[in-house]
Amino acid sequence: MGRSASLLSMLLCLWVCLQLRPTTSSISPPLHTNQGFQESTNSRNVKQDQDGIHEVHCSRERSRAAWKIIEEYLMPFVEKEGYQISSSCRLHHENDLYRDQEQHKIHVDINEWRCGYCKKSFYAENYLDKHFDNRHYNLLNVSQNKCLADVCGALHCDHVMDSKLQMTKCNPAAAARNRHLCESLADGCFPVSGGPSASRLHEFFLRQFCDAHTCTGGRKPFSRGRKKRTSVFYLCISILTLMLLPLFYFFVYLYQRGLRRGAQNFRRISESGRKKKPT
Repeated sequence: MGRSASLLSMLLCLWVCLQLRPTTSSISPPLHTNQGFQESTNSRNVKQDQDGIHEVHCSRERSRAAWKIIEEYLMPFVEKEGYQISSSCRLHHENDLYRDQEQHKIHVDINEWRCGYCKKSFYAENYLDKHFDNRHYNLLNVSQNKCLADVCGALHCDHVMDSKLQMTKCNPAAAARNRHLCESLADGCFPVSGGPSASRLHEFFLRQFCDAHTCTGGRKPFSRGRKKRTSVFYLCISILTLMLLPLFYFFVYLYQRGLRRGAQNFRRISESGRKKKPT
């Protein structure tokens, strides 16, 4: 009786297993298919993020040229007046999208540029610019519309970047637009109501940048001059002179001291010779 009961239970278990096997196999494949589809979708999204090219509609080269003009042809006169440019002025350094990255450029040698963020070295500056675009794009604050290249027309960037453009025929409409932009910069950065310094800088800005926006000729950009550059050769000669000057005076002192001692010894010898003569 016990054997028949155990045999019956074994047969029952075998029948249950046979009934469940097709059901499990029919349900499992769709689950794996859906999971595989989700994984492929996720991997494709990640690949798109990794392969995505960050495009900024602001010329780094023209922004660099604009800042160079500001630094050489404007800021020395602003500093001389002791005037503080407001951050609302479009010429303020905070309104340069690439200013922080430009300050993290290290020019080690003529053929070596180094990234100040990750210390990688490059042969030329343009390769370092590409490195910034690819690896340090997240450091750019692209949420605000701050592009210094937008004021290049008013600041005569083409005059600095490419001398060939100076030979092209003048466009009166473009000159009028650039002059209007230039005058708006003067009004916004150096308001006449801001005091004597602001009034003088307003007049200076008009003469330095705005008057040249004309097709009649006669006026050239940057007529009020620029920041004087210190020659490296002159600087080296000055330092060398300051170092050698004390040494020169020291040798002169030793020479004069030697002459004095020689004169004293000569006197002693002559005096002793006189004493030895018979009377």
